[in-house]
Amino acid sequence: MINPEILDGIEQRFKDITQEMFDPAIATDPRKMAILGREHTSLRSIVALITDYRNKVAEMRDLKEMIGNESDQDLLEMAELELDELESSFPKQEDQLRLKLIPKDPEDTKDAIIEIRAGTGGDEAALFAGDLYRLYLKVAENKEWKVELLGTSLGTKGGFKEIVFSVSGAEAFGTMKYESGVHRVQRVPATESSGRIHTSAATVAVLPEAEDVDVNIQSNDLKIDVYRSSGPGGQSVNTTDSAVRITHLPSGLVVTCQDEKSQLKNKDKAMRVLRSRLYDLELAKIESERSEARRSQVSTGDRSAKIRTYNWPQGRVTDHRLEGDDKNHALEKVMNGDLDEILNALRTADNADRLANI
Repeated sequence: MINPEILDGIEQRFKDITQEMFDPAIATDPRKMAILGREHTSLRSIVALITDYRNKVAEMRDLKEMIGNESDQDLLEMAELELDELESSFPKQEDQLRLKLIPKDPEDTKDAIIEIRAGTGGDEAALFAGDLYRLYLKVAENKEWKVELLGTSLGTKGGFKEIVFSVSGAEAFGTMKYESGVHRVQRVPATESSGRIHTSAATVAVLPEAEDVDVNIQSNDLKIDVYRSSGPGGQSVNTTDSAVRITHLPSGLVVTCQDEKSQLKNKDKAMRVLRSRLYDLELAKIESERSEARRSQVSTGDRSAKIRTYNWPQGRVTDHRLEGDDKNHALEKVMNGDLDEILNALRTADNADRLANI
């Protein structure tokens, strides 16, 4: 049986949200209303399932009581038959409700902003960052997602020191959030003449793209600098001050964008990244306040943690968060954008961990 305290809590939260949404003070706050509206919509279907579940539990209890006290043989047989039917369908209904009770990340439906940065390994790390970017482009193409480049810093021998881009489409963040962490590559670099295998790394950060209502940024909290954009080695890209650097003074976050020739477009892109980084900080704070029992072991996790190794000589990709047959995958398949097996295994493990606490 499902813990009734969990069901009570969900029903009470649904009542509280419904009441809050009719509060005149909240009704005039678009940001608060948007947040409550998303949660209200998410909980409505769950509360309906809880009502059906509780009705069936009560019905089975009443039938058992009736069977224990009934002397009329015909009524007794009818009650036993009805109880058998209810008990045979009950496990399926209970499982359906358990799956719905898995704590969902309300951010899963959002678009994503992905930041890839070269780590240890110098030029080879930058080349690997480029490989990861191409991998995610193929994933987006397979899923018919839209990709928009937001900022780049090129490597001296190819690839990227840093690349930031948005991914728009169904469940973009909910799918790609499992990519956050350190990705390690083992291969012979193109720059290595002796044929020795090197180990390099790149970090990936996947942020839910924040909307205006998600983060309130005051204009006096921003320091905006404009300067002349430049390419690798300091070579000027254009002769106007189109590059933009935005510093969020309270947090110290700095975002730069110089890829567009228009200062306004660069500012808009930089603000999108800044807004999402601030939103991610807020979500991380909320996550840290949750109990350990509610914290998933395989989801976004610690971005400093090594999550995956791409071994070129052995043609293998190993995800260190998984076990058994789910752990290793064919390198060529993965690099061609087929991440579904890995991501599905991570999502399944994530759900199993959450279900254990229901």
